[in-house]
Amino acid sequence: MDENVTFKIFRGEPDENGVPNGEMIDYTVEMDEGMVVLDVIHRIQAEHAPDLSCRWNCKAGKCGSCSAEVNGKPRLMCMTRMEEVMEETPEGEPILVKPMQAFPLTKDLVTDTSWAYEMNKKMVPINGPEELDWEFNQNEANRIQEFRGCIECMLCVNTCHVLREHEKFDEFAGPRFFVRLAGLEMHPLDKENRIPEIKDDFGIGYCNITRCCTEVCPAGINITDNAIIPLKERVVTEYYDPIAIIGRKLGLR
Repeated sequence: MDENVTFKIFRGEPDENGVPNGEMIDYTVEMDEGMVVLDVIHRIQAEHAPDLSCRWNCKAGKCGSCSAEVNGKPRLMCMTRMEEVMEETPEGEPILVKPMQAFPLTKDLVTDTSWAYEMNKKMVPINGPEELDWEFNQNEANRIQEFRGCIECMLCVNTCHVLREHEKFDEFAGPRFFVRLAGLEMHPLDKENRIPEIKDDFGIGYCNITRCCTEVCPAGINITDNAIIPLKERVVTEYYDPIAIIGRKLGLR
């Protein structure tokens, strides 16, 4: 590939009020065959800006650490190949790399995702039989296996307009945690009823099914169709389906 490519990388930190303060800095980098965006960031650190902050760990698309926005799209930098990025970038234009915009800025390409840890604490864990020799049908296991592929990269949260634009972090669990809730609610041996919390505390009604979270998921989880919509259906059945409500009153359910 041996050619030089210009990148505009966000550099900055929040001010004393927490407002992001920085600018886009140009770096020209020599490309090698097979590079991914994270390789470019490491080369910039090695050759131009050793103080450039970037979070990463496995470089294999399994830890979810290196989330950022490349040319405006939320992506894992370690899984985003430069050949593809260069093809999509207009000729003569630099490649843009910014931190995730939905989370508070820490420095440069690093954001503060501590909200996710606090949200995770609000989830009631699985409540199953005391004996741990649980047995259930393989089809039931397959249904929730998809959700275990989540690497908590938070790209789905970053692209969700309810959180990114409207900042409903106190009222809305977001797509990553609806994936977790779906895995718990659909477990065949779980006895907990989380539907009231899903409706009120976690605000699933805010989601209007744009499927933007599914589109950016690097693990290929069908977040919208397999997690969010089934949870919405359970809320509707519990609170708004007149037949189901009558059935409960008659003791038929």
